[in-house]
Amino acid sequence: MRAAITALYRRLSCDTVQAFAASVAPADVAFCDTDDLHLGAQRVAREIVRHFRLPDARLIVGFREMTHAAHVELAAGPEYFVELNDRFRTHRRDIGAALAHEVTHVYLHRLDLAFPTTAENEILTDTVATYLGAGWLLLDAYREDGVSSQKLGYLTPEEFGYVLAKRSLFFGEDPSVWFTSAQAYTAYARGLDRARQDGRQPPLTAAGWAGRRRYAHDRRHVSGVPPTAPYSFSPDPAGRLRVSFPCPTCHQRIRVPVRGRVRARCALCRTVLECDT
Repeated sequence: MRAAITALYRRLSCDTVQAFAASVAPADVAFCDTDDLHLGAQRVAREIVRHFRLPDARLIVGFREMTHAAHVELAAGPEYFVELNDRFRTHRRDIGAALAHEVTHVYLHRLDLAFPTTAENEILTDTVATYLGAGWLLLDAYREDGVSSQKLGYLTPEEFGYVLAKRSLFFGEDPSVWFTSAQAYTAYARGLDRARQDGRQPPLTAAGWAGRRRYAHDRRHVSGVPPTAPYSFSPDPAGRLRVSFPCPTCHQRIRVPVRGRVRARCALCRTVLECDT
């Protein structure tokens, strides 16, 4: 997920990512049982295509029996054929979630952004859909009750919550008001806690007492820094010590001198970080 966020910033630029400050609105993808199945699916598909700024892409949506939730043929375009599982004929409120994932496949195909394996590409797709404002639908499709359960996408609910929280912290948007699923709200809250921890890792000044003490110890014994530590030390060409750590926003590695209080600016996402190195 973190590698996917970094790859997204590298491919799009910070300015383009910031253009997705508004998420897909619930009203735009609402689907009532009284709506015509095919006309309603086409309408929702158009809204998600519009959100991803793909005006020359047209989705043709159909339904059939299949193992997976949905599938899209990634051809040259401009028409893309999406097949949804037959169960969405009676679970219409989740059609938007399934289409969000498939339209993101089209978006990444147009960007020529891909990872080496199928599993990594599915994680990339869910991450990009969520970070760019359409993936909250996938998390909201996670529901459990006494007799059944449902989850869409390849990320776990907590992982969806984490990526959604990263987006929330970057854009200042609270998606929890849109959830209809209690389980989605819980997963988002857990993800938000984990996302906030990213901004409390040393050498950031927001790190807690325990983290700062561990960092001070590792700075004195750089050869013994454990590989699980969120930072690493290395000398610059002049032999002066530098520390490398991931940006809490985009996870690109940042290197700064070890010399006390330092203000760093991530070159990729432009986040300004207060550090005590």
